[in-house]
Amino acid sequence: MLTANSILFSTAYLPPIEYFVAFLKTNNALLEIHEHFKRRSYSNHCLIANVSGPHQLTIPVTKTCPNHCPIKDIRIDYSEKWQHTHWKTLETSYNKSPFFLYYKDYFEPFYTKKIPYLLDYNLQLFDVVCNLLKIKHRFTTTNSYINPTSDNLIDVRESIDLKKRTLPDYPFKNMQAYRQVFEDKIGFIPNLSIIDLLFNKGAQTKDYLMQHLHLLSLLN
Repeated sequence: MLTANSILFSTAYLPPIEYFVAFLKTNNALLEIHEHFKRRSYSNHCLIANVSGPHQLTIPVTKTCPNHCPIKDIRIDYSEKWQHTHWKTLETSYNKSPFFLYYKDYFEPFYTKKIPYLLDYNLQLFDVVCNLLKIKHRFTTTNSYINPTSDNLIDVRESIDLKKRTLPDYPFKNMQAYRQVFEDKIGFIPNLSIIDLLFNKGAQTKDYLMQHLHLLSLLN
């Protein structure tokens, strides 16, 4: 049911910080599960930081239908050893962060067990982060595709976009800097995956998110 502060999201793999800022903005978060799968999107990509700068982790997928496949029907491709690669990359990137050892046991199982569908994988990871941040509300999934012009709705399906994050005027480029593992070598990188913030800020993560609620109104 739509309310005046409903926000509509696409699914995302370990979403960027801005995604969680938007999620905290509403108690009625809707997850669009009937939109078509889009390649090069946050649905199966996340951005972390390593010694070379921003680094993209990609979950390989296989379609269950030939064209315009709904995101709810996208399966993960386990023929590649991506789980091992992702976890080793996370370990290498964050084992010197203040809170990696504290949180690693919550995330490592996702890089050994096999969850067939991308949507389920993303949602289960999302629940882990919400539990760690003591966020009580969760997504309501859509029953059918919601038109972008729907009333009483903030639609961030297109505005929170992997390709837009590098635009000069993108509002979440103006985030408050926090200490990152490789900051001395590559500088501060804003709006990475929530996991970067969590491993570096720990229990202060939710407070940091709340400090950036004002940037949400600047998204186009």
